[in-house]
Order: sequence, then C-alpha cells, then structure tokens
Amino acid sequence: MNARTRVFLVVALAGAVAAVAAVGVTLLQTRGEQTTVPGAVTAPRKGVPPLQLDFGVRDDAETRALAQAAKLYAAGHRPQAATIFARYHSLDAQIGAAFASWPGHALDDLKRIVSAHPQSALAELHLGLAYLWSGRDADAVASWRRANTVQPDSPSAVDAETLLHPLYQPGLPFILTPLTPPVAVAKLPAAQQLAVLARNAARPDANAKLLYGVALWNLRRPISAERQFTAAAALAPHDPVALTAAAVGSFSKDKPVTAFSRLGPLTGVFPKAAVVRFHLGLLLIATRQLKKGETQLKLAIADNPKSIYATQAEAFLAQIAKAGTR
Repeated sequence: MNARTRVFLVVALAGAVAAVAAVGVTLLQTRGEQTTVPGAVTAPRKGVPPLQLDFGVRDDAETRALAQAAKLYAAGHRPQAATIFARYHSLDAQIGAAFASWPGHALDDLKRIVSAHPQSALAELHLGLAYLWSGRDADAVASWRRANTVQPDSPSAVDAETLLHPLYQPGLPFILTPLTPPVAVAKLPAAQQLAVLARNAARPDANAKLLYGVALWNLRRPISAERQFTAAAALAPHDPVALTAAAVGSFSKDKPVTAFSRLGPLTGVFPKAAVVRFHLGLLLIATRQLKKGETQLKLAIADNPKSIYATQAEAFLAQIAKAGTR
C-alpha cells in the first residue's frame, strides 16, 4: 500500500530535509493567467507529466489496482498502466487513462474530465500538469489556483499549492507531538484507525483532537486538521503542544506570515518549550530561511535535550550539515 494510505505517517528525515532545498517541479515563466502574456506559452516539455493520485485510507480492490497502475506509469510502463486504468470508470482511473495516452488527446480528455467534475481539485491539478507539459504555463497556473479554490481541503490542493510556490518546501509542514494512539487503535487498518480517532475527537478532549488532527494533517487534509488543532487549543489554552499545532496548522504558502505571527509570540509565552522552537525552526527552513531555522532547532535542543523535539532537531541538523557538504 502507498505510504500515504497510512494514518500515522513516518516521515523520512533525509527526504524531508532534501525537500527543503529542492526547487519545485518547475519555475513558471509567468504568474499571468492569459496566454497572451509574454512567456505564458513555451515549448512543450519532454517526457510525460507526473501522475499525482492520492488514495487516502482507501484499500479496496480498485484502489490497489489503480495504485499498481500508477507505479507502472511512473516506471515508464504506460501501455501496461493504460490497460489497468481502462478497467475502471472512477475519476482517478479516467485521469490515469488520459495521462497513459500522452500526448495523444490527453489534454482534451483532461478538459472534458474537468467539465464533468468542476468541483474536483484532483481534476484541476492534473489539467494544470497537462497544460504545463503542453507548454501552456499560464493556463497551468490558473488550473492550480482553481484546485485550491474548489476543494482546498484535499491532497490535490496541497500538491497544487506546492506547484504554485516551487521555492518553498513541498507539501505541508511537519507537525510532531508526543502523543500516540492506543496500541489497539494503532493495530487497526488505516480507515478504521481514522474512524476511531474521529469518534474520540468528538469528545471535549484536547489530546484526542490533537491525535485526530495529526492524522488528518498526514493525510493532507489541512483545513479539517486545523479545525481539530484550533479546538484542542481552545480546550487547553495553556498547553504549548496544542497552541503550536494550531499555529502551524494555519500555515499556507500564499500567506506564511499568518503562521509565523502566531508561532513567533509563543517563544515568549513558553521560552523553554522545545516544541515551539522545533516547529518554528522547521517553518523557517520550509520557507528558505535556513540559518534562522537552524538557530531555532539548536534552541529546541538546548531547551529540553531529552525530548523528542531535541532528538528530531538533532537529526534534521545532521541531515542539513550532510547536504551542505555535497
């Protein structure tokens, strides 16, 4: 099963730090939305556009088949992928089939798919990728902006935001808490885990809301996750973990200042809370403020050397140092 189908995602430190330094899929020639703007139309790109399907906690037979088809596509085995995609009629399958026929009529197929699913961020994301590989950069930007508008609480909207802000770290910022689900819950299949966490979070329990919020965050549903973090902070207004999660949960690449304006003051309210320094450091690194981020991670280590935040901060700093020597 794809790693994203797990509720409690294990984040690989090396990959996370490498992503910090990565420039996005492309540096768009223009931010304009009209194809008459100079630079809005460029030469078509070589190869095929990436297929970015995300199945969440689904684990049915079709999902497993489409996940296998997506792997085949990524490995360059497009005819085999196309055969699997053609067996199904879901939105994921239609998008996969269109991409597997690239270039062909893929762009026109994506336009028809978007017309049939006007509220789908997944469809808009892939139409944007099709535009990009066709050399229509400004149209790609417009599609990705629509993805953020029509379905902002979705993995595809998160991917679209990454493409719109290629200089920032891809995806959502890392959120770490000392909380873990009960062993009995952790052993359940992912969909059942999520259902149990949702039921628990319906109670006025800050920790339960944090656990559910982190699960939603790892599944790249940022708006739903932020609601849980905000509710947890309201129930525990003096808890630095809850307040930090709520601050980080408000982050967006369009307006990163919102999260910084909430997280920065917490360093004064909780001057020795490693959780605050750790997440502030990661946000700074994610927005290409590397030196400031490193300083905050070092402060997290000094504040509580035996905490999970110090351990993770040390690992991040080691990876940054290693990357700097390459």
